[in-house]
Amino acid sequence: MTGGALLGWFPVTAPPRRPAVLVALLAVVLVVLSACSSGDSTEEAATSSSAASATPTETPVQPVEWSDCTADIAPIIAGRAGADRPLTFGCGQIEVPLSYDDPTGPTLSLFAVRAVSGTQADRIGSLVVNPGGPGLSATDAAVQSALTLPDGVLGRFDVVGVDPRGVGLSQPVECISDDTKDQLTASEPRPSTADELDSAFALADDVAQGCADTYGAGLGAFSTVDSARDLDRVRQALGDTQLTYLGYSYGTTLGSTYAELYPENVRALVLDGAVDPDADRQSAAEAQAQGFEAAFDAFAANCTSLVGGCPVGADPRTFVGDLLTQAEATPIPSSREGETRQATPGLVLAAVRSALYNPAAWPQLAQSLAAAQAGDSAGVLTLADTFTGRGEDGTYTNTIDANITISCSDTDESYSQSDVRTLVADWGARYPLFGADSALSLYTCTPWDAPRTPLPDRDAEGAAPILVIGTQGDPVTPLPGAVDMAEDLASGVLLTWQGSGHTAYPKTDCVTAAVDSYLIDLAAPTADLTCPA
Repeated sequence: MTGGALLGWFPVTAPPRRPAVLVALLAVVLVVLSACSSGDSTEEAATSSSAASATPTETPVQPVEWSDCTADIAPIIAGRAGADRPLTFGCGQIEVPLSYDDPTGPTLSLFAVRAVSGTQADRIGSLVVNPGGPGLSATDAAVQSALTLPDGVLGRFDVVGVDPRGVGLSQPVECISDDTKDQLTASEPRPSTADELDSAFALADDVAQGCADTYGAGLGAFSTVDSARDLDRVRQALGDTQLTYLGYSYGTTLGSTYAELYPENVRALVLDGAVDPDADRQSAAEAQAQGFEAAFDAFAANCTSLVGGCPVGADPRTFVGDLLTQAEATPIPSSREGETRQATPGLVLAAVRSALYNPAAWPQLAQSLAAAQAGDSAGVLTLADTFTGRGEDGTYTNTIDANITISCSDTDESYSQSDVRTLVADWGARYPLFGADSALSLYTCTPWDAPRTPLPDRDAEGAAPILVIGTQGDPVTPLPGAVDMAEDLASGVLLTWQGSGHTAYPKTDCVTAAVDSYLIDLAAPTADLTCPA
């Protein structure tokens, strides 16, 4: 998400917009989440164990008590495509143990949103959605999915989103100040001096120390393994015998972890934009650098082919390189009313990353870059803020906090400053726009002072067929990751979309037909399937 020099929290799912639905539901939370544990309780929890089975003494799961929150959501979605659908929204909570090592101890409340179509008939159950991140709101994703999913799916399933622990409205992790996030997003993405690298490392150290000071050992309670266990309690609370799940990007990591822990409870899992389960953090970061470089080349080719000419000239790569140099020498002011920030190289590169998730944003990117070169960074800041979750009032969602916390909880890998300095120089030369900050991302978890629960190997032996989707031109989760996930899962089937951008469903008729048939009729492709762009 950020183009800042430090972070390894480039999200594996592009945040669509600042989640206004969450803002609208804050008042609802105060009523619905009446039993929510205090934030201090995380400090008392030890990290969860990584055993594959739930503890027999866990507190029985209570059915969700839904409160109608249609009136709260309707004004937010008004005017969006799909808002005229006959939808009813419910809000609720699901209690989960803070630590599965102490299943009868302190709990936390997961916030849930359910969308039900007035056209529903012959209901199958719940379709649980997760947009990824990690750190993006699943409740916001459920609302958006209710507007965009095919009618056939809405007619058979409730669409349910549950913010994972530490995310959105589920006791959000909050340990990085807005001022620090501004520093992270504006910092130098292509450091060329020892002092610039030292500053990046110091900022990472400060973030890690601040989160450790805030949460103590409880910072280890936000792993993907914990969230996968929570997901089975969500299934039970929804009254479903087995889980039907649609996960994008990091949501594929959560979904495949669930399948590993509870293979017998899988009805259907769609894992779209699969994160490579076999890649270590260095390989994954380099693959993203390569993917974004290729996506930028695709943007450049598209722009220069326009009949009316490309706003950033005949050589967009050189244009952006020059713009980064310009912003480093003199940060670029904005005409946006009330805006005091100026665009630094970090914010320019964040804007570029933001638009490369989705080819539909390429025209906006070209216009914004051209305007920035002419002295107005308003468009660049808008794209960057979409990427980082920054609101017009200067406040952020907790996506950055949650992303770093979950990502670092999931790994025991560590990269020294010496390792990273070498990679910054190497990758910066090989991947001129995105190599250096991708290398810097590897240091993020090195100073992380909290218990870790590394992700398990995931073959999900015994699970029903699982549909894995990869996109040929995906810069964020490149196609080889989907190939690896489908091969690793004992029952994995691969669907390849020959398009561009991040994730595939429901963008084309071929992809949509295959996924719908699988979700509704459990008719997974009998062999790996390829859909044209």
